[in-house]
Amino acid sequence: MIPSTDSFLMRLTGVARDVEACLEALLSNEPRSGEMARPDRLLSAMRHAALGGGKRLRPFLTVETARLFACTGPGPLRSGSAIELLHCYSLVHDDLPSMDDDDLRRGQPTVHRAFDEATAILAGDALQALAFEILADPATDPDGSVRAELVLGLARASGLGGMVGGQILDLAAEGRYGEATLTEGEIRHLQMMKTGALLIFSVEAGAILGRADAAARAALRTYGRALGAAFQVADDILDREASAEALGKRTGKDLEKGKATLVDHLGMEGAKGECRRLVEEAQGSLEIFGEKAATLRDAVRFVAEREV
Repeated sequence: MIPSTDSFLMRLTGVARDVEACLEALLSNEPRSGEMARPDRLLSAMRHAALGGGKRLRPFLTVETARLFACTGPGPLRSGSAIELLHCYSLVHDDLPSMDDDDLRRGQPTVHRAFDEATAILAGDALQALAFEILADPATDPDGSVRAELVLGLARASGLGGMVGGQILDLAAEGRYGEATLTEGEIRHLQMMKTGALLIFSVEAGAILGRADAAARAALRTYGRALGAAFQVADDILDREASAEALGKRTGKDLEKGKATLVDHLGMEGAKGECRRLVEEAQGSLEIFGEKAATLRDAVRFVAEREV
């Protein structure tokens, strides 16, 4: 059953509202110190990509993990918003004709459809740059070593050895560079890079801000890996079972492109069983935190059992 306690839903909705307000401020018309101007068309495309949609799961994980260590205020919210901007950039580029060629995202036209392909590419580039600017800003944390660790972590999670590396493995899995038959292990590895790495870092960012010790960080990394894997299995299931109207994006893409998923390897019931196993693994990793981690326990169930 999807967690539906008032406290969890209030936290989820409250963080999403705070993130939206933070993103509105970061994407305002007024140029920041050091900026020459904010071109209207580019800013409009960035706002189209980042505002007014999504569950804001990644910043939610950052805020809630930081809260485990009594770390609240602007730092976790700004860090989570930076991760969300990075995520939004990846969606803009993912949707391009040369990638997944999608027309719909969160129930709205994708950026290259609402504007044009060149504007979409530049909007993604600018969202990525803004994400790192936010993490490097002293307003996010007064400690330069903490900011440097956040920047380094996001770079590794999103680049060659993380999300972007996973994306090219995903393109290869479609057979773009020759025949491709992936093993179950290769599929898990691809998905952990493309989707899991940024979710893992969303959790780690909260631990960095909270000055967590080595044992706590190890437990949270286990949690993040299991949550990231559960998220992707759930996504594969939804791609087969949900409607485009419910999801706000095109479904059946993986089957259409002949791309192997864990649903293909494990079967639908096997994939659902794997999702349940990953939920148990993630929740078990949080035992050292006791009841303080109740919201994070609910979060992994929400990820695995969501219907949209």
